[in-house]
Amino acid sequence: MLTLVPDGSHERTARLALSLLAEPGDPRVADDVRRRGPVAVLDTWSTQIAAGEDAGYRRGDSVAARETAERLLESPQPAGPRWVCPGDAEWPGGLDDLDEVAPVQRRGGAPLGLWVHGPRQLAAVVTRSVALVGSRASTTYGSQVAGDLAAESAGRDISVVSGAAHGIDSAAHRGALAVDGVTVAVLACGVDVAYPRGHESLLRRIAEDGVVASELPPGATPTRLRFLSRNRIIAALATGTVVVEAALRSGSLNTANWAGGLGRTVMGVPGPVTSSTSAGVHRLIRDGGAELVTSGTDIAESIAPLGSDTATWVEGEHRLVDDLQGADRVVLEALTVGVARSAVEVAAAARLNVEVTEPALGRLLLAGLAERTGDGWRLSRQAPLALRAH
Repeated sequence: MLTLVPDGSHERTARLALSLLAEPGDPRVADDVRRRGPVAVLDTWSTQIAAGEDAGYRRGDSVAARETAERLLESPQPAGPRWVCPGDAEWPGGLDDLDEVAPVQRRGGAPLGLWVHGPRQLAAVVTRSVALVGSRASTTYGSQVAGDLAAESAGRDISVVSGAAHGIDSAAHRGALAVDGVTVAVLACGVDVAYPRGHESLLRRIAEDGVVASELPPGATPTRLRFLSRNRIIAALATGTVVVEAALRSGSLNTANWAGGLGRTVMGVPGPVTSSTSAGVHRLIRDGGAELVTSGTDIAESIAPLGSDTATWVEGEHRLVDDLQGADRVVLEALTVGVARSAVEVAAAARLNVEVTEPALGRLLLAGLAERTGDGWRLSRQAPLALRAH
């Protein structure tokens, strides 16, 4: 069922109606709305179709679309997606920046609005956020790093934004969820459509405690152009964008391009020089298009506002780690943020005997740096998140 905030304004109705008629991310529609306003554009939609003007993108019955929009706004349902648009308290102002950036691959402009599903307010969630994107065909290394970076970021109360695709996207969402963090999934289809199909449970989990968002109305299916449109939304919502793994022609580089054009911080994670799935990231870093990052601390420092005390806080974290000695420090560095390991696995990662590892884990537990979950051990949320998993 669709949930929409009751609002009788002509502009909200017009934006909703236009979203049912126009393909998302069409820069011609965005430019027309910016110049004349959504009400005027909708009023002349059918007239211009009849006159043969702009027939390339003006399709559909504007009268029927307006009636559908009015019906949806007048009949809100308590549990489901809601329509959010400029002027609403929940609207993230960063999306408006898209009107100031030239189109990329025939996509561009600020969205007419977004369908939002989840209990959290979108604008509040993305105030402090990072987008983690990358290859759908990610390597084990890439998925591990994406999950760890997401968990570290979420542990710092930085929301994780991604696109719910296979590979890096899903690893990022799961990493944030693993530490009870907030994550936002931006889709290239309706928020009620499970795509990829295997991610139905993942999207359900995100909608339960985070946000699922899309320009497209519920029921819409994805296309290549819609993925390109979606990329600009991810870049505009987040404070910064990290490309974890990307081949030379990866779609995630399109997201990085948008982020750079919007003046957002662009970051890249280095991978093996022999890996084609990291070639695009390496070129991005080499050409000065991205800052090199390898930890949640790097990300926090990169997206921190000028004049913030992030650097001082990170320095304090480093002092805490430096105070550890011997086996305790080695064992701490063998723990990960999101994935719990048995004492035997931790010992193997630390290259220590289990007899040495278990007492060290106990000391780290007492110090609040490690936590036990069932039969496994992992970094606690209070641990210094500058640590990288091995």
